[in-house]
Amino acid sequence: MMTYQEIFYPEALFGGISDIDATVIFFNRVNLLLDPSFVVLDVGCGRGEYDEDKIPFRRNLKILKGKVARVIGIDVNQSAQDNPFLDEFHLIQDDSWPIESNSIDLIVCDNVLEHIADPDQLFREIHRVLKNGGYLCIRTPNRWNYIAIAATLIPNKYHSKVTSIVQEGRKEEDVFPTVYKCNSIRRLKNIMKKNGLAGVVYGYEAEPSYLSFSKIAYSLGVLHQKFAPGFIKPTLFAFGKIKK
Repeated sequence: MMTYQEIFYPEALFGGISDIDATVIFFNRVNLLLDPSFVVLDVGCGRGEYDEDKIPFRRNLKILKGKVARVIGIDVNQSAQDNPFLDEFHLIQDDSWPIESNSIDLIVCDNVLEHIADPDQLFREIHRVLKNGGYLCIRTPNRWNYIAIAATLIPNKYHSKVTSIVQEGRKEEDVFPTVYKCNSIRRLKNIMKKNGLAGVVYGYEAEPSYLSFSKIAYSLGVLHQKFAPGFIKPTLFAFGKIKK
């Protein structure tokens, strides 16, 4: 039986992903920026759950270890030390990251910003640890899209249960409370500029995986994906280069 993804995005029958897969689009650009000499910092690295991705091509795009000199991961959760795709792990225990200043060539911040209660402190640390000319790559939900609005209406204590139901393959242990303090195009542009990062911020929308529980809901999500303006697209991409 065909999945909704295969019905509405039939190219997914050939390789398992659509032409608009957000992970592929985002990490393609991350990989374009890499240099073998780079030290990469994965902020909110997690346990490396993408190792469970059934699509090798997409999984390998997310794995940066071996493509650069060193991949350092930092996280507030001790379980992230088991991430197999890191060369080094450090636990975040206070506002200051356990990373040397001016030591990082590229930062990846993938689906983390929405969980940060103090984005100003986050960006101060980003500015501190990035080398002059270093890159910042962010993917995060847009505060003004229908998914985030729905998440706001649902108490955080129920997020893991609801997300694991509506998004196929998402485990409860990989769902965390959201606050959306800096999750709009305008706010993200402003805070990047304030911290010396020149770049771009824009909305992006992949296939509506959160709506896989219903064909009608999924079809409405497809219409949204095709016609909604950028400022309410579900995902924000931000790419910046720092000048100190």
